[in-house]
Amino acid sequence: MDLFNEGVDVPAVDTLLLLRPTDSATLFLQQLGRGLRRHPSKAICTVLDFVGHHRREFRFDRRLRALLGGTRKHIERQVQEGFPFLPAGCHLELDPVASEIILRNIREAVPARWHAKAAELRAFASEERDLNLGEFLHESGLELEDVYTGGRSWSDLIEAAQLPPLAAGPHEKTLRRACGRLLHIDDATRIAAFRRFVTARAAPQLGSLEPRDQRLLRMLVASITGSVVDKHADLDAGCRLFFTHPQILEEIKQLLDVLAQRMGHLGRPLHELPDVPLELHARYTRVEILAAFGVGEGARVLPWQTGVFWADSVPADLLAFTLDKTKGQFSPTTRYRDYAISSDLIHWESQSVTRADSETGLRYQHHAEQGSHVMLFARHGVDDRSFYFLGPAKYVSHASERPMSITWRLEHPLPGDLFASFAAAVA
Repeated sequence: MDLFNEGVDVPAVDTLLLLRPTDSATLFLQQLGRGLRRHPSKAICTVLDFVGHHRREFRFDRRLRALLGGTRKHIERQVQEGFPFLPAGCHLELDPVASEIILRNIREAVPARWHAKAAELRAFASEERDLNLGEFLHESGLELEDVYTGGRSWSDLIEAAQLPPLAAGPHEKTLRRACGRLLHIDDATRIAAFRRFVTARAAPQLGSLEPRDQRLLRMLVASITGSVVDKHADLDAGCRLFFTHPQILEEIKQLLDVLAQRMGHLGRPLHELPDVPLELHARYTRVEILAAFGVGEGARVLPWQTGVFWADSVPADLLAFTLDKTKGQFSPTTRYRDYAISSDLIHWESQSVTRADSETGLRYQHHAEQGSHVMLFARHGVDDRSFYFLGPAKYVSHASERPMSITWRLEHPLPGDLFASFAAAVA
């Protein structure tokens, strides 16, 4: 019976017995809420769940995600490590047997192999539903990362399920693989602009776009077509090639709809440089960063392999650094100590050849008087393709040289979750 599922307010209740099977995260939270009311006579609420083994297809990950948020992989890590990221004052404990049962359930709840995912999509389509990426993920319990794995894409899964995609373009295979480069997008500016571009009936006329929109278009086109266009191709040529791939355009549109539900920070435009379409604390690849700052004009961007880039047309020093250098190809001479001292102070080390009295070293120290900007970008580890945009920073002090150990003060402090994760990355 559903008598006590919702709408019952008895604050003194301190024990819940869950006896009704449900795979709805919303209903589960409503049930749990019957015992979470505060009352002077109770210190804890004990929940006894007798439903978890009722059916093999029962999904622990959905329940835990309703409580904790995050991806299925994030939930798995929380269970393994004893829920270390709960809010202050909250405690969640599982005995070893329960932990193992839940972890096994999480790992077995969704199809892991590609052919099984394709079979899941065929079953989804057999119910006469539109081939919509967001709806399929919701119904199947898969993550975006489960679809975009091994260089595959949503369009590849459609074909693997023997369902008809839209017409293929001349570089279909390569551009499908490139769609996976957009999974980091987490700001309203790119999502709105990219959606507007891919839903247009034809390639945009560059002359009709404002400089900011031209840069946004280049961020998208360079990310998707950069590996197939000629290195001398202009942006207009890249756009025309992009629009000869209707299935790619449709996939990106659906992907953006899903990404819009995953934004983790309330963005803030870069008011200091209004033509640069970046939002504070969103994530960007090197390709997007250079396109956003107007470095070059073509459908491809210049290669950027090091951690520093001097964009003289802005002018700005673009500093992109990795916090955790325990993995990857970092030699002792490039394992710089970069970390957050506080929410608004960043410790950063220059390249190993930079002297304090060199042209670059003096520019770092006197950038404010000289009218140039310093923009910081950070990522947790070398496996991350994208960097969090920390925003503009100002020189505070430095120690030593070759490399210079510089302290920068951020114009806009880090949000609490980023500061905590940055600290954890270098612990």
